[in-house]
Amino acid sequence: MFIEVDNCHETPEELADKLEKYARFLRRKVKDTDGRERPMWRTRWTASDTWTGDQTHPPILLVFNKLGERNPDITVAKLSEPTSHLWRGRRNKGYHDYDGKIPIIATGLGNLTEHGPDGPVFLRFGRHRMQPLREAIGNPRREAADAREEEEWRVRQEEHRAQLRKAAREQAAKKAVEAAREQAQREASRPVCAGCGSRFTDERWEAAEETDWGVPVDTHPTLCDSCKHEAVAADQQEQPESLPDWAQRKRFLRYTRRPRCSECKAAFTDER
Repeated sequence: MFIEVDNCHETPEELADKLEKYARFLRRKVKDTDGRERPMWRTRWTASDTWTGDQTHPPILLVFNKLGERNPDITVAKLSEPTSHLWRGRRNKGYHDYDGKIPIIATGLGNLTEHGPDGPVFLRFGRHRMQPLREAIGNPRREAADAREEEEWRVRQEEHRAQLRKAAREQAAKKAVEAAREQAQREASRPVCAGCGSRFTDERWEAAEETDWGVPVDTHPTLCDSCKHEAVAADQQEQPESLPDWAQRKRFLRYTRRPRCSECKAAFTDER
């Protein structure tokens, strides 16, 4: 903060000229250590921009000490209008935007001595009531508007997340219904054993339907595992004994339905 103490000897025009010099000083730019051009005052004092990106300037505090003949109240009234281009903000949704402007605040030394910086003895140019120092150099309406906007954004985000959760639940419920329908259709088409009437297991169903090239078809595709096992055992018991070697030679099997001997099971010769 720059502090300008006036003993009520200077005219409003002289004070206005001083404020113009402050403005020219704040507009000066130099190359910083990183080679980038910045306002010179920022290379000497620490002052961060607001989170909204406003390029704030250090405030100027005019402290009037009633020693001379001039009335501070009249001086402030005459000083505010010719310097309005330095401090006047832009109206924006219930608050003023002071981007690039200089906060100019006036107070009296007597009031400052009596109430201190926390007392409502500071008048910022453009405002119509006394405020404590921090409120005078700040922008309470902007902060309130930003807080409301942030809260509205938070509410919108929460509503959006709630909609996403609802859509996810509906999608999950839809998938569950579709999965249940597909499972019901699958169970309805599951084969039933022709022997005992029980339904096939998934493994037995897959084995019974195996028909790819080079893969043998199941020998009993209509039976479950237990009934198939019993059927295979019965088939093996009914299988006739193998023929002698001499009877298996191709010259005796020229005819596919060659008669066999009822005693020894040998195939008939051509002469027989």
